[in-house]
Amino acid sequence: MKKLLFVCMVVTTALLLCHTSDAQFKIGYFSEEKTLTLFSDSKNIDSLMQLYRRDSVGADYERRTIKFRIDDSLYKKDCKTAIPGKSCEEALKEINLQEQVLTNWYQIAQRMSNNKMAQLLYPYRQKMYEALQQVIAEDKYTLVLTIDALSKYFTPPLLDNLCIRVALKLGLPLSKPLETLWKAAEAKAAKPAPASTKKK
Repeated sequence: MKKLLFVCMVVTTALLLCHTSDAQFKIGYFSEEKTLTLFSDSKNIDSLMQLYRRDSVGADYERRTIKFRIDDSLYKKDCKTAIPGKSCEEALKEINLQEQVLTNWYQIAQRMSNNKMAQLLYPYRQKMYEALQQVIAEDKYTLVLTIDALSKYFTPPLLDNLCIRVALKLGLPLSKPLETLWKAAEAKAAKPAPASTKKK
């Protein structure tokens, strides 16, 4: 769903930026995931996420488990002492709710982790999308597809790889082989087409 929304957003933006009458139809391709890996300091996110899962998500689970065991044990002895200030019926509802949260903890933890990951990646995504919008406008791309949308039987032109264009705009390091291929492709594209010779 996210990818579809992203493609729609980029397509709309590209179409708005294009000149309608004399514009050449130009298609680029892009991958958010591949571009994010080019940010060297984004590699710290994995270790930050491990700490978050252990110190926040894991600690929260332990705290909830201990509270549930205590409340459940007290309820079984005497429901009125289980949760002070609550009736037996209210205490039972709360204990059942605690149990339900623990039962569904995997999904809850996943949602918490996804939210934290989105929060950590936000500054990188913001820079990336700003650069992407500039590349689309400057190079007059009419349509931008995700890399996943491309056929595996077709090798698209390297110069239309917007991951590389965005990386270059942001000054992100590329691997030496990729940099060499990119320079070769640029040099080839810059060469004028040979003039056709006519026989008299």
